[in-house]
Amino acid sequence: MRALPWLMPALVTPFDRRGELDLKAHEHNLRSLNDRGVRGFLIAGSTGEGQYLEDGERGQLVATARATLGKRPTILCGLAGETERAALRQTNEAAEAGADGVLAITPTALIRGDTKSVVSYYRRLADQSPLPVLLYSVPRFTGYALPDEAVAELAKHPGIAGMKDSGGDPVRMQRLIAATPDDFVLFTGSSAAVRLAVTAGAHGAITASANYLPALIGEVVGKARRRAADDGSQQKLSETAGRIETAHGVPGVKAAAAGNGLRPGYPRLPLRPVGASLARTFGELARAADAGTPLTEH
Repeated sequence: MRALPWLMPALVTPFDRRGELDLKAHEHNLRSLNDRGVRGFLIAGSTGEGQYLEDGERGQLVATARATLGKRPTILCGLAGETERAALRQTNEAAEAGADGVLAITPTALIRGDTKSVVSYYRRLADQSPLPVLLYSVPRFTGYALPDEAVAELAKHPGIAGMKDSGGDPVRMQRLIAATPDDFVLFTGSSAAVRLAVTAGAHGAITASANYLPALIGEVVGKARRRAADDGSQQKLSETAGRIETAHGVPGVKAAAAGNGLRPGYPRLPLRPVGASLARTFGELARAADAGTPLTEH
């Protein structure tokens, strides 16, 4: 797999008032973040409302990214298939559109806690996938954390390149780093855990906060990778993300992103936008937290 950037936004998916994809807004968001130094994107992840996307929409989003930014940026595509068939169909769609890899959320609808079945799902997906597969453990949404021993076993598969762990436990991240090969790329998905996870040895971060705080989180990851002293930027990131995304999820992220230069559109029902007053507050928070931070390539 091509080298992965150390920071990628879990990019929002813009929908219009009718719930249709707004690809012009998507183009704007890609260009805006690229101009701010972002060199990789996760499309159709949880923040991208990947669980709500319909057949063909992943392909449209990935193809638009390629047409907008060319070959240089790394593009991962999120999978939300609860069956092997669905996940492989989504993988092929992403591959045909130009994705570099896929990030596959743990299936849980009928097998939550059945680790043997989850491991089998990932193995069979990686056996058939035309793209490298990254594991995705996000217990906030699935109610299930992929166990350490399962990650260690799956990391031996030649088609499984890495993992995004959104549980936010830096001690677990240390265990995963110790239990997996050096070329198995680990990302944290928790804004509050970025510095600790990267200092522990994680490659970088794939977060919702990179939509609305790209400069700030880039600074946090960069300093952690250099083992530079923390100047309070992690605390600022944690506090801002806590008020916005931890408390209000995707609608909060979209409101903050709109206040800091993106065109994130509306959430797709059943998600609902935050109120106008809260949206203004989140926009102000995002602009203030990101202001004055130097732009760097991630």
